[in-house]
Amino acid sequence: FTSEFLNDYKCSGIPNHQIKLKLGVPIMLIRNIDQAAGLCNGTRMIVNALTKYIIVATVLNGNTMGETTFIPRMSLTPSNSDIPFKFQRRQFPVILCFAMTINKSQGQSLSHVGLYLPRPIVTHGQLYVALSRVKSRKGLKILILDDQGVVSNTTRNVVYQEVFENI
Repeated sequence: FTSEFLNDYKCSGIPNHQIKLKLGVPIMLIRNIDQAAGLCNGTRMIVNALTKYIIVATVLNGNTMGETTFIPRMSLTPSNSDIPFKFQRRQFPVILCFAMTINKSQGQSLSHVGLYLPRPIVTHGQLYVALSRVKSRKGLKILILDDQGVVSNTTRNVVYQEVFENI
């Protein structure tokens, strides 16, 4: 395989070969670096300084909120890859984080939440998780689209009965 192929290859859990960051952008860790210090997968931060080997950032959530931390470059290996060999990429274990999924937000308390629902939620309990992340009703904004893509004020919390068959 050529280096161009490997550099363009995208797989879950590994940042792209080239990551473009600048001061002030929000980022999220995608690896556990130091759990005791609160640097876990899903920790959100703001970039304060960039060097070739270190990102200096301020933590935005968790017990260490407001603290400055240093994120090093790491050798990252994909856990499940569909290519017939193992490879690693030396990269910062972060991604840009202007938005996140409902699953990634679980366990966080946020002052502002914007929820975009282009279709009904189909996983049991996800609507509750999404709505319960925000600290106050004033910080919650929801955009719901109906089946025709028109803005609506209602959605369905779809629960498939098969979920309850083995309970």
